[in-house]
Amino acid sequence: MEYRLKTPISESDVRKLKIGDIVYVTGVMVTARDQAHRRALALHKEGKPLPIDLRGGVIFHCGPVVRKKDGEWEMVAAGPTTSTRMELFQAEFIEAFRPSIIVGKGGMGPRTAEAMKKFGAVYCDFTGGAAVLAAKAVERVRGVEWFELGIPEAMWILEVKDFGPLLVTIDSHGNSHHANVAKAVEENKPRVYSMLGVSK
Repeated sequence: MEYRLKTPISESDVRKLKIGDIVYVTGVMVTARDQAHRRALALHKEGKPLPIDLRGGVIFHCGPVVRKKDGEWEMVAAGPTTSTRMELFQAEFIEAFRPSIIVGKGGMGPRTAEAMKKFGAVYCDFTGGAAVLAAKAVERVRGVEWFELGIPEAMWILEVKDFGPLLVTIDSHGNSHHANVAKAVEENKPRVYSMLGVSK
């Protein structure tokens, strides 16, 4: 199935998504890598609000390339970061801030998948190497927070239109394409080793 969703995305809409679905997002999307996740959670533990409400929003694991043009920030490239780097933070982040969609590449682990099932969120893969395509979907850089962390680690607040295609690879029902592939690989190893004449 293909879905075109606008932020903020309701939990009921998120629960409709299944692994293998294609999603295009319009609205507000926020970039966050390691340092932004760490700072957001630190503020939450201190009882302090974030600069933007992430509930129903889209978090993009991305260290973008941006430039100033005529006094405004312009997105040059916005390729996804390998999401396993955020596995340490993601479950707690989802519980604290309730985003609807996490976008990155390479998938995430069982703790994140369990949090998505519990709180209603999905993980979507965006094709690596398509950073310029991603940037074209950014209509405007609304703002930037925590710029002192550096351009890749800062939280960039973007307005996007039909950002995608995004492939749902972890849904809110406990299904993970990444886990399925890993299981299939392990199950097929003996047969492959046998075909190659390799003892294991």
